[in-house]
Amino acid sequence: MSDHSHEYEAGQGQAHGSGHEHGAGGHAGHSHGVSADADRRWLAIALTLITAFMAVEVVIGVMASSLALISDAAHMLTDAASIVLALIAMRLAARPAKGGYTYGLKRAEILSAQANGLSLLLLGAWLAYEAVRRLFSPPEVEGGLMLATALAGIAVNVAAAWCISKANRSSLNVEGAYQHILNDLFAFIGTAIAALIVVLTGFARADAIATLVVVALMVKAGYGLLRESGRIFLEAAPANVDPDALGDKLVAEPTVVEVHDLHVWQITSGQAALSAHILVEPGGDCHAVRRDLEELLRHDYGITHTTLQVDHAPVPVLQMALPGDRELLPTEDAAHCEEAHGPVHRDEPHDH
Repeated sequence: MSDHSHEYEAGQGQAHGSGHEHGAGGHAGHSHGVSADADRRWLAIALTLITAFMAVEVVIGVMASSLALISDAAHMLTDAASIVLALIAMRLAARPAKGGYTYGLKRAEILSAQANGLSLLLLGAWLAYEAVRRLFSPPEVEGGLMLATALAGIAVNVAAAWCISKANRSSLNVEGAYQHILNDLFAFIGTAIAALIVVLTGFARADAIATLVVVALMVKAGYGLLRESGRIFLEAAPANVDPDALGDKLVAEPTVVEVHDLHVWQITSGQAALSAHILVEPGGDCHAVRRDLEELLRHDYGITHTTLQVDHAPVPVLQMALPGDRELLPTEDAAHCEEAHGPVHRDEPHDH
């Protein structure tokens, strides 16, 4: 029977430990992002720029009969909504963990990112429909007014994108807002090119074609946000971590005999967690193994939120089991875990 050591975060994120034996939760020294106040300030500046210009653009888009301008204004509305969602999610995520929410409300940021991705796809579908309709029946477009507004929009979106780039883009929530702004910037560039074509050639369908190009960019960004947020909700491993390779690396450490029940997932963007059951040689130093493995995970993978249960392997595991003969393991091994959730890693050839 193993004892356990539990460490927890308190105050300003400083880790404290209570020492028993063998098991541990390693949390010391992890950081969960840059200053939320700094992020909120930059997002608020971007929101002000976007909201002010959007109101002007709606009026000009109707006057110029430009779908590209109206679509840009609609896109800017989703930009503003995405920033408001980001600000709300930041405030929720900053709340301390308590009650039934043992991680706090950190995944409110991922809900915001998912809403941003979905809004990009829905808006893109509507704009694609309108653009195709205008390809068959293009209205008269005021190219000069359209061009002037698009150029002003480029300047506003460059400023807004710069503001959001100063925030913590490792947060999927902030990245969602940034993708909205970046797509809007591309939209204005496309609108400016289309307006120039209308002015020089009178080809009114350029307005609808520019809209379709923007739709393609919106679908790409929206799908990316939904995919990444979906991975976090399904508790998949971080995209840059191969759990099988990680398990093999852990079991290759001195005195480690076996690693099983290995789980690695993301609590929220930029904050990974890991838990595993480690068996070490009889007589091995469980505390030293735990410390070494925690340092390996911190240094090689950037994972600082770890819970490792470290036990001594039964003596028959070392004396009786031949490489690859998993069925020869004694029944005492089952006492650790009645059913291993995932691959069992040993320092020998094995299937994943």
